[in-house]
Amino acid sequence: MDLPVDEWKSYIFQKWSLLPKSIQDTISTADTLKDIFLHSSSLLQPEDETFLKSLASGYLVGKDPNAPPFYREEGNKKFQKKDYVGATVLYSKGISHARPHTADISLCYANRSAALFYMDEYEMCLKDITRAQMHGYPESLQPKVTLRKVECLVTLGRLQEAGQTIRDLESNFAAKPTVAAAQFQILQRNLCRLKMKVQERERLTATFPTTLTKIFEDMDLREVNEQIPCASSSVSLCMDPLRGRYLIATEDILPGELLVKEDAFVSVLNPGERPPLHQGLASKWDTRVTNGDLYCHRCLTHTLAMVPCDGCSYAKYCSHECMQQAWGLYHNRECPLGGLLLTLGIFCHVALRATLLARFEGASKVIRKLSSEISNKDMCSPESETPVHTLRSDLGGESEENGNIVQTPVPGCDVNGKYENNYNAVFHLLPHTEHHSPEYKFLCALSVSALCRQLEAADSSKPDAAAPPILCSELSTWGVAMLKHMLQLQCNAQAITTIQQTALSGSEENNVTNSRQVRLATGIFPVVSLLNHSCSPNTSMSFVSTVATVRASEKIAKGQEILHCYGPHHSRMAVADRQQKLRAQYFFDCSCPVCQKEKHRATVGPRWEAFCCGRCGALLQGGDVLSCGSTSCMESVSRDHLISRVQDLQRQVGGAQKLLGNGQLEQAIQLLLGCRHDAESFLSPEHSVVGEMEDALAQAYAALGDWQKSAAHLQKSLQVVEAQHGPSSVEMGHELFKLAQLFFNGFAIPEALNTIERAEKVLLVHYGPCSDEIQELQKMKSCLLDSPPI
Repeated sequence: MDLPVDEWKSYIFQKWSLLPKSIQDTISTADTLKDIFLHSSSLLQPEDETFLKSLASGYLVGKDPNAPPFYREEGNKKFQKKDYVGATVLYSKGISHARPHTADISLCYANRSAALFYMDEYEMCLKDITRAQMHGYPESLQPKVTLRKVECLVTLGRLQEAGQTIRDLESNFAAKPTVAAAQFQILQRNLCRLKMKVQERERLTATFPTTLTKIFEDMDLREVNEQIPCASSSVSLCMDPLRGRYLIATEDILPGELLVKEDAFVSVLNPGERPPLHQGLASKWDTRVTNGDLYCHRCLTHTLAMVPCDGCSYAKYCSHECMQQAWGLYHNRECPLGGLLLTLGIFCHVALRATLLARFEGASKVIRKLSSEISNKDMCSPESETPVHTLRSDLGGESEENGNIVQTPVPGCDVNGKYENNYNAVFHLLPHTEHHSPEYKFLCALSVSALCRQLEAADSSKPDAAAPPILCSELSTWGVAMLKHMLQLQCNAQAITTIQQTALSGSEENNVTNSRQVRLATGIFPVVSLLNHSCSPNTSMSFVSTVATVRASEKIAKGQEILHCYGPHHSRMAVADRQQKLRAQYFFDCSCPVCQKEKHRATVGPRWEAFCCGRCGALLQGGDVLSCGSTSCMESVSRDHLISRVQDLQRQVGGAQKLLGNGQLEQAIQLLLGCRHDAESFLSPEHSVVGEMEDALAQAYAALGDWQKSAAHLQKSLQVVEAQHGPSSVEMGHELFKLAQLFFNGFAIPEALNTIERAEKVLLVHYGPCSDEIQELQKMKSCLLDSPPI
């Protein structure tokens, strides 16, 4: 996903292994990225490019004229089963393959409008009707979509437009009586019904009061930070010889305060699971739903009404405006290389897009800067030689000497010392060239070189005065820049995530959902990259579209460092595993307080992994053989035996979850209750597997509509979540949100209001007042408070 496909990696690693040792040594000991790039590029042979092209050809990213009828038919099947979301996605796939102004694209747009209509997405439905008509929707079918248009306009309260559309349709009937008598009578009845509906809505509009709604506005950055415009004025940029650049609090900061609000300098949508290399019809036209079918490829907005690129079937957007912006900024270069970019992976794609965006900050200036730094400055200079035990991957800023702030040149800042979200800041993120293996650098260099050659070939074959070639004489400069970005990304790439709500098994009708975080895209955020790591951070990060927001998750005292978790969190990973991951990916050993504490802790594991004595219930302690912690009990047991029992329980819980998914609720409950009884004999009540069982039981009873039992089991699951992640964690907030939904559905008003208040308190800190979950909690609270007493 991040890196090239396995076939290309294996091919390049084998090529590396067959190189003479003298050439390997030349690349391994190269002083600059330019030398690495030029030495590696000279080894890229025509047969290598041929193999890469064969891999890229396995991705269907062009427009196939035979695909739209297939996807339309598959969408119709979903529509008949009332799976309107699935139908919408399949119609969108058909649209992405259809050419403009053809029957295929107009029919797919019209069918998608019908699915959107039944999903109450009236605005999107209207847009699709307009698109269908714009692309030549058959005249004989026009009355059907026009009636749908009127329905949407009436529902949206746009009554004048609805009335005019009805009058236009009646005029068309009179002028062109092209429909059969029976069909004409049906249309006349529908017109009469709609006219009555318009008149009724007009009367209601005159007497119905405007509904008052409370609008939540997100907290904005506190004043203006002259040094870092994307950051709050309550933080400042500092430098330390070991930690590099980092942010500190200039005043006391409260939980929930917004510290950084930064749009990605560059982002690339995560394609999700790699589509199969097409061999035959079934795999050629993929019907699976991926993030690329649901989120705009430029702004990452969620939408079911995608607008495709005119040149390829892969890139899709939330609007025509987004499509045009993407085309002007970068997609005009990427469009013919879609299969190649999917083959080379997200890091290579981000590297290309970053350099394409650099053109808009002044191409000549950027090229001069790159050329100067490549020629006169070692890109692997001591500036980037950070010791392995530090918490940072870059240097620069202000330094502190004897308590005094000393100004030093800051890589990434402008001449006025301002650190902004721009290409200058991106370019000065460190690539850690000295830490990457020679094989990895060779893979990146050859991948970038192959991409540059394809870009150059595309520029040469399709001259365009409005979009001048970006490479040619500057091939080595742009190639080195892309190589640097690709190496930067291992330490500086930021996963852009979103919270997706999925209905509990069997509870689709009752609005009870699970929340899960999913990765949407990979981006570069220069200001966010200033944050150091801690396994127990004092901030929480979330995303709206391509904008990252960093909030204080706890009180941060003046002078305290602002810390972010790079992934390995103490509540999800043991200290040894965290250290191994951080060392492998970020090239440092973490020395945060929680790591120091856990390294010197006795052999007692975390509560969510603890075993208890089957005789007295006390916690077991020890290594390979666990002994009861109670002095009055001599029980002991092999750790391997207990781990085997846990694995057996996990298999059974997995089987129960499959039963839940298939609607076999009673069987699932019986299996889970048996697992629960077994777990009580050797697992701590706060063990993570116990939490999984209780959560599954909550889902089963929710599907049966037994809200009281469901809430009781979820409360036991909450005890596990609190033990593992803490009472103020985002995980706790999501579970409290789910518990509030259960109490709400069961009309347990006091319990629901209390849980809503607890959930709001937690989620406001992590997401602010504009998040979907906060909005939903407010709606539930309003409904409960307005309910008459029982």
